[in-house]
Amino acid sequence: MSTADLAAWPTRYQPLQADRAGLFIVLEGISGSGKSTVSLLLAQQLGCTYFHTVPAPVSDLQPYINSQAEAFPQLSFYLAGALHASDLARSALTTGHAVADRYINSVIANHAAVHGLDNTTVTATIAPFTPYLAAPDLTIYLHTDLDILTARMASKPDLTRSDTDLLADRHLLERLQDHYAQIAATDPTAYHLDTGHRTPAELADHITALVSVITTNT
Repeated sequence: MSTADLAAWPTRYQPLQADRAGLFIVLEGISGSGKSTVSLLLAQQLGCTYFHTVPAPVSDLQPYINSQAEAFPQLSFYLAGALHASDLARSALTTGHAVADRYINSVIANHAAVHGLDNTTVTATIAPFTPYLAAPDLTIYLHTDLDILTARMASKPDLTRSDTDLLADRHLLERLQDHYAQIAATDPTAYHLDTGHRTPAELADHITALVSVITTNT
């Protein structure tokens, strides 16, 4: 669906349009790569809004959706989270930057990996709704060695059912890593960061400096 198609939607279904006063910055990566911690630190440094792709309190439904819902309802749930996050981003961007912990590429990569699908199939399924999504200006892909990643996940105090499933299935982790790599390879907003030997604060500092360069040059 094109932007022209979106304009044909009923007014109530169209996203609010407003000028951007900052950048929409997304952090993507496998659970345990440090997205949540870095996103929070980055938002603090930039003095801006930070939110998850499935914002609270909607995120409280994730355990039920993951364990009880079939594949398509699961996809619809996470797509709805991304659509809502888009509205949060648009609102935040009227006054400054916005930082998202995961976004639509996480929805695609995770769903495809878990359900044995390819990214293209998932992308085509949600295509009618993606014009609603606010476009990121910068997408940071956090890369972590899988051994380091699993060690971090195992030490998390708030280990989720999804984390447990990933820890128990190395092949799933590898598939997920491949799905993210495929998406990042064609993402014009992609910026890659290796997290293995950097602290969250160092990563946030690096991204903050990058944002400063981008805003200076635009």
